[in-house]
Amino acid sequence: MHSGPMVEFGTTGAPSSGSQRSLRILHVFRAPLGGLFRHVQDLARAQIERGHAVGIFCDSRTGGARGDAMLASLEPLLALGLTRGPMRRNPHPSDLVALAALRRLTRKIKPDIIHAHGSKGGVYGRLPALFRRDRILRAYTPHGGSLNHRPGSAVHWIYMRIEALLGRVTDLFTFESGFIAGRYLAYVGQPRALSRVIWNGLHRHEFKPVISAPNASSLLYIGEFRAAKGIPTLIQALCLLRQRGEPVSITLVGSGPDEDELRGALARLGLASSATILPPQPAREAMRFGRVMVVPSRAESLPYVILEAAAAQVPLIATKVGGVPEIFGPFASELLPWDDPMALADAIANRLEMPVGELRERASALAAFVEQRFSVTKMADGVLAAYREAMALRSPARQQP
Repeated sequence: MHSGPMVEFGTTGAPSSGSQRSLRILHVFRAPLGGLFRHVQDLARAQIERGHAVGIFCDSRTGGARGDAMLASLEPLLALGLTRGPMRRNPHPSDLVALAALRRLTRKIKPDIIHAHGSKGGVYGRLPALFRRDRILRAYTPHGGSLNHRPGSAVHWIYMRIEALLGRVTDLFTFESGFIAGRYLAYVGQPRALSRVIWNGLHRHEFKPVISAPNASSLLYIGEFRAAKGIPTLIQALCLLRQRGEPVSITLVGSGPDEDELRGALARLGLASSATILPPQPAREAMRFGRVMVVPSRAESLPYVILEAAAAQVPLIATKVGGVPEIFGPFASELLPWDDPMALADAIANRLEMPVGELRERASALAAFVEQRFSVTKMADGVLAAYREAMALRSPARQQP
């Protein structure tokens, strides 16, 4: 195994691998939803465009109608096919069935690379190599997951020991942010394999401004309805603004385990009349529903919703968590402390009082920075270059059948 410093692809492009032989790549992950799924879709499509054969192995129970539709549009392009089966978030006896299905698929399609994404995908994609070494290169991209799950708890300690065990049979780590790379280093240790920080990216067409609708709310929230996303902090900030005589309207777009609690809190605190809750929908469409977007998260990795909003030149209020400072770069001083209702209320009042021209100027400057750093092309080329480097570094012992 090769151990070395983590290198960032993103500020400078990685070399394209289009002129080298085609690879057979199987992406393994659990849920076809959220930022992880967006990452896999973008990466898979880019790899296919570069002439590689790609397949997907994921859960059949999550994703809903939207996830099903996205997979259906991708399936005709997958030379190695789309395979779905029940995969639970937490350890479960059904994992044995899914692992057996993955083993059969691997024997059938004979991939060069299994690229595992997220904690559960990381287990599925790497666990077989603990029992039998083979020629398959195993890459792993954490997406927060177990690294962010209740640090300091006994459960987190167990998860990190599992990560350390699986790290022994990992040939390549591609971290989506410097933050997650740092978390792995702190909680698991120095990766034994080649490690790269390769930022998520956006397409060129996503850097077109989104203009808010004439009847847009003062504020917009897009994301999951759960405590980790800072929903309680947001509600407290809205209450503070109302107490100051500065009531604002808000549109919340999303779903999640705390939706009933959210609706109850809005009604109980007298905020329901100024709040609109809409179901999940494409982010760029949802961005029209508010003048200023607020992301009050308590924990994040490298959230696509912030990347997308920044690219669309939507005025943003966000917290200094996870990889968010990497997105804001020279504007990171504008980020707020998490779980601070007073700071959030002050920032909201400040943004809503700001002249439209100044808001647009600030949003445009952030978009220009994001466009320079976060590109799907750079992401895809960086990952393919990392595959090639990891394949070149493999020892003869690991290449025995």
